[in-house]
Amino acid sequence: MLTPNRHYAELKDSYLFARIAEKTKAYLAEHPGQRLLRMGIGDVSQPLCPAVIGALHAAVEDQAVKERFQGYLPECGAPFLREAVARHYAARGVALSPEEVFVSSGASDELGHILDLFDPSSPALIPEPAYPAYVDATVLAGRRIVHLPTGRDGGFLPSPAAAQEGDLIYLCSPNNPTGAVLNRQQLKAWVDWANARGAVILFDAAYEAFIRDEAIPHSIFEIEGARQCAIEICSLSKTAGFTGTRLGYTVIPRELQRSGMDLNAMWVRNRTTKSNGVSYILQRGGEAVFTPEGQKQVRETLAIYQGNAAVMASTLDRLGIWYTGGRNAPYIWMECPKGFTSWDFFDILLHKVQVVGTPGEGFGACGEGYFRFSAFGSPEDTREAMARLEELLK
Repeated sequence: MLTPNRHYAELKDSYLFARIAEKTKAYLAEHPGQRLLRMGIGDVSQPLCPAVIGALHAAVEDQAVKERFQGYLPECGAPFLREAVARHYAARGVALSPEEVFVSSGASDELGHILDLFDPSSPALIPEPAYPAYVDATVLAGRRIVHLPTGRDGGFLPSPAAAQEGDLIYLCSPNNPTGAVLNRQQLKAWVDWANARGAVILFDAAYEAFIRDEAIPHSIFEIEGARQCAIEICSLSKTAGFTGTRLGYTVIPRELQRSGMDLNAMWVRNRTTKSNGVSYILQRGGEAVFTPEGQKQVRETLAIYQGNAAVMASTLDRLGIWYTGGRNAPYIWMECPKGFTSWDFFDILLHKVQVVGTPGEGFGACGEGYFRFSAFGSPEDTREAMARLEELLK
């Protein structure tokens, strides 16, 4: 008799964002016509930039002309996009070969797929609060999780000094949900810790485009020794508005080897076995992101979200509420006022001022008592939501 994957039974009953959707749906059923200001789930609100739209249209036209038509592309990514990403890194002083860049359908997909490279007996170290997909994908793979709590005293930054074990290490900087960022010294400590133990860092750099401070690395490969211990997973979702278009890339250095096995070569075999790659049209759109025109336009869009984050931060400053994030990240991680639990605060905001955020408890036990706001809404909604919050709490 067929045996299903019993690890599905180990997942929590309700995924965080599904529970938020259920609560908001119930509220709207009781209050038809009420307009909610959604400051929770991190979907973007601004459209793809003109350079990307132009490239997508041109790629569609290519598919209508026999001489330019594209069928299957290389499973690991089209050379033109892999080369564009490598040039982008080179401009920041990080040398990559195009063969170290793997085009993906987005960071969320890749974070689950990449676990194929590692034996299920290898435990995963997950700093918390954590993006829920880290935990769920690890559970589904049958892998043991070592939880590494963080808190306000340390600015919600994970430190290897508090880590006891872990063969896989999930690091996210700028962090989702906390918005906290690791500086060069802090990242170097993790790289040294991983190399000393033969561990591998899975570095989620989905929000690197929001970094403004020079002391904060955009890539873990800016750190000496990282090529021997790290995989970097990136996304164009928040960088360039590809949440509905689905495109990202993963960097696996050729130096990354464990037990005599080459992880770059292993991933080539994985992709050529399990994937037919990403469509030509989307990869042409992604290539446009890395052109001078695309970079200029993307920065203009990012400035809108950075402005939203500044509005949220200044509101919390006036209210005297502790928070992290906002400066180098699109998220604000605030302490719930008046001792509210995170779900109590969610309900208060929903029912009293019609603002929807994300309860910190959904990101792990040490997120209890905290709350996440996203800067990806429209400027008008952000200002209105913060005005309602200030009126409620002042």
